[in-house]
Amino acid sequence: MSETSVTEDLVAPQPSARGTGHRENAMLILRHGAEAGKRWPLHREDELLIGREEDCDIPLPDRQVSRNHARIFWENDSYYLEDMKSKNGTHLNGEEVKSAVALEDGDEIQIALRFKLAFVDAGATAPLTLGESLPGLRLDMETRQAWVNNQLIDPPLSLHQYRLLHALWESGGSVVTREEIINIVWPEASGEGVSEQAIDALVRRLRERIDECDAEYRYIVTVRGHGFRLDNR
Repeated sequence: MSETSVTEDLVAPQPSARGTGHRENAMLILRHGAEAGKRWPLHREDELLIGREEDCDIPLPDRQVSRNHARIFWENDSYYLEDMKSKNGTHLNGEEVKSAVALEDGDEIQIALRFKLAFVDAGATAPLTLGESLPGLRLDMETRQAWVNNQLIDPPLSLHQYRLLHALWESGGSVVTREEIINIVWPEASGEGVSEQAIDALVRRLRERIDECDAEYRYIVTVRGHGFRLDNR
């Protein structure tokens, strides 16, 4: 599906859809990720590829996402979701997708447990606020900006704070050790002169910055004896 056709469908819906408030085409809505709220209409004659590659119909540039991660296709009067033997898996409503499964209105698709897509079936009315008040933390790799509950962290994070948050984000929920933090946050130090106290102080300050937008949830979890991990909403 070309980018042009997607744009045209979004800005110029079919007359019947405009008149009834319902959508003639099904669509996917990104609910979690750097571009939360972005939408992709589905057409029965098309197959949509989801993956890390730029030429995928739904590109999700994240190392946790496989190059060709999953696909959505039309068959037997239904849209189906199929995992493309991805490394970190595809889930539908929390269940791992092991074979092609039919989609139903309101289903939530999780790609590598990092991105969440909502499936809105044809004829359904997607809430206008969908994607506008989503919980959780997200990053924009290009601008190095961070949002919490759709609120931009402003003023921006310091370079060291962003490097730490990016490392936790890239880990996909896995533990990032203190040694790894030193190498990522202070690459020029080569492990020398960076104390445990310096790491703890950086983590504490980053938590404080996140708390400015959401003080009720602990995003950065300390794993004693190992390091830290990101527990996103």
